[in-house]
Amino acid sequence: MAARHLPATHLAALLGSAADSSPAYQAIADGLRLLIADGRILYGTRLPSERELTAALGVSRTTVARSYAELRDRGYLSSRRGSGSVATLPGGPQPPTSNVLMPSGQDTSFIDLTCAAPAAPPGTAQAYADALDELPAYLAGSGYYPTGLPVLREALAERFAERGLPTDPDQIIVTTGALAGVAIAARTLTGVADRVLVETPTYPNSIAALRRSGARLVGVPVEPSGPDPDVLDGALRRTRATAALLIPDFHNPTGALMPDHIRARVARSLQDAGTTAIVDETMVELGLGDAGHAAPMATFASNTLTVGTASKSFWGGLRIGWLRAPHDRVGAVTEARLSLDLGAPVLEQLVLVHLLRQREALLAARRQQLTASRAALAAALADQLPDWRFALPAGGLALWCELPEPLSSALAAAAERHGVLLASGPRFSVEGGLERFIRLPYTLEPDTLREAVGAIAVAWSEARRRRSATSRRRPWVA
Repeated sequence: MAARHLPATHLAALLGSAADSSPAYQAIADGLRLLIADGRILYGTRLPSERELTAALGVSRTTVARSYAELRDRGYLSSRRGSGSVATLPGGPQPPTSNVLMPSGQDTSFIDLTCAAPAAPPGTAQAYADALDELPAYLAGSGYYPTGLPVLREALAERFAERGLPTDPDQIIVTTGALAGVAIAARTLTGVADRVLVETPTYPNSIAALRRSGARLVGVPVEPSGPDPDVLDGALRRTRATAALLIPDFHNPTGALMPDHIRARVARSLQDAGTTAIVDETMVELGLGDAGHAAPMATFASNTLTVGTASKSFWGGLRIGWLRAPHDRVGAVTEARLSLDLGAPVLEQLVLVHLLRQREALLAARRQQLTASRAALAAALADQLPDWRFALPAGGLALWCELPEPLSSALAAAAERHGVLLASGPRFSVEGGLERFIRLPYTLEPDTLREAVGAIAVAWSEARRRRSATSRRRPWVA
């Protein structure tokens, strides 16, 4: 596979005003080193030539040459005549991080911020009671519904139509959650060693599921503000990936919402590359404030497989998700599903039908709670960790925080000693890096989040002290 190529104009945008600092060569080298170490320039990416970057930054050729030489000396760049300069890491690529995250369940000895999922909304117990009243009508049969209960498929199809995507109930396959939907979609579209383009950062367990399917994952960096359509287009043209896993609606973990005009561009890129999108709509109902909304990705790319779930909008304990497929792929999706399981639980499908009937009221309350918790978390961070950077997301369930030092894994280890469970940045990465980032969900109550930030602030100080002590024992730290 050809090396990734980073256009000079995009690299200049990533570097920002670094070239304005003095000495410029050192500032450019430091900026590039951080971008590579953070995983925002992925390992193996071919950087622009010295001539191209000189023109893009408006500096002298000597300045760029000295910057590249500095990176080569420190192990962040490898250059070969005729092949250009490629981003590397000191000592070579790191072993793959275990991406799988395991929620702590009912362990109340920790504040668990690894899992971005809210508690069940009021009315859930009543929905179970109502579903139990309806259950006897289904007990005479086998209980297997490989594509889902007709009443639930009708309700989900109606919701897609309300959002501007006409859908027949026959296009809906009910799954045991979004992760199962991603696995089914991958099994439908890909074989062993097929390339799948994956945004990085993204859901850790989705990365693990795709790897277990035998796919070859190709990461495409996503900035905190969302994916760059030019970078995505370049990656699709270069790799001709069979499938691409995308989260255009309140992206996890950045919270970015892809606007309609970018969706249209991405759809054209997918079509040109012959790539089918697997679109994760886990967060689609969780726009906050005046976030607005966008048309479903499948309105722009009709062959899209769309994955959804009740876990974030309602409750993870339901373990009910769904997959919307184009008509000509329903059979293949159903066959792939049957190779994994025979259907979702009947009772929980009935419960979701009742919750969907109250959707507007339940989601309004959910958004109000999330908005209050988001504000409390942001205020606590500004007060206790003012050098951390983040943008309030348009929606979703978490803040994606940029740390002033690449200590995400060290912070997660220290925080656990202080009673808080965190998921470090590398867990969300396809190909390493992201040590300068940490995801902080705001699904818990405001008081709990304020308590968590207090403990995280203590852990952060501890992690920095340990790094400082280590630095004094070494001539320099990468």
